[in-house]
Amino acid sequence: MNNVSAPRWHPSPFIQASALLHAGALAATAFNPDLWPWGLGAVAADHALLTLAGLLPRCAWLGPNWRRLPALAVARGELALSFDDGPDPAVTPAVLDLLDCWGVKASFFCIAERALRHPGLVGDIIRRGHAVENHTLRHAYDFSLLGPQALLNDVSAAQATLAALTGVPPRFFRAPAGLRNPFLDPVLARLDLRLTSWTRRGFDTRDGDADGVCARLLQGLSAGDILLLHDGNAARTRKGNAVTLEVLPRVLAAVAAAGLRPVTLPSVLA
Repeated sequence: MNNVSAPRWHPSPFIQASALLHAGALAATAFNPDLWPWGLGAVAADHALLTLAGLLPRCAWLGPNWRRLPALAVARGELALSFDDGPDPAVTPAVLDLLDCWGVKASFFCIAERALRHPGLVGDIIRRGHAVENHTLRHAYDFSLLGPQALLNDVSAAQATLAALTGVPPRFFRAPAGLRNPFLDPVLARLDLRLTSWTRRGFDTRDGDADGVCARLLQGLSAGDILLLHDGNAARTRKGNAVTLEVLPRVLAAVAAAGLRPVTLPSVLA
């Protein structure tokens, strides 16, 4: 997978400005060593901004980031339901059954190592007309601290694993918790993957209150939204149920009442 050809990487305007600042600071201090405190301060401030951009999942400073569907999908009244951290044999089958009941298609950002442990579930996701997308190999919480080669190794291994299981290479990528660093964008370009965050998330991995999760997901619901839920690592309600399974029927009912049509992310590209 490391040799895959893909569109050439184009650094974002922010990354270009950052590179120019570093070069300018180096040139200025070489020309006049007395300027080194100013150069060091400018570089430190730039690194702080780079770090902040990586900590904001919906930020596009580091490169393209799908936070909403494109204009044509909005005009068609489409939105995207997405599920992270699966597959989970205790939750994913019930999510699939609910989606079937409503005739709805969704995108599942799968952790590749979990997918390997549950290949039947991955196959079921595909057979029912949903999309499987890339959510890294291990969902490591230090993912955003990895260097270029380590990022490439992780994402490309996940890509190869999921493509082998489904027969379809993922087209979209979501970082663990949405956290990343400036080295990720060129890796995604090399692998022809599109970074995808969300319009709204329900925080259903840490909040077991279905009312609160629904309120976050449905406030301002409109065409073009990308909604984030979890079929893996879902928080539990007081009764011990995965909160996602209590939230999803209410979300689907609200989407239908609003006259919106859930679609998979790859169908938008088509």
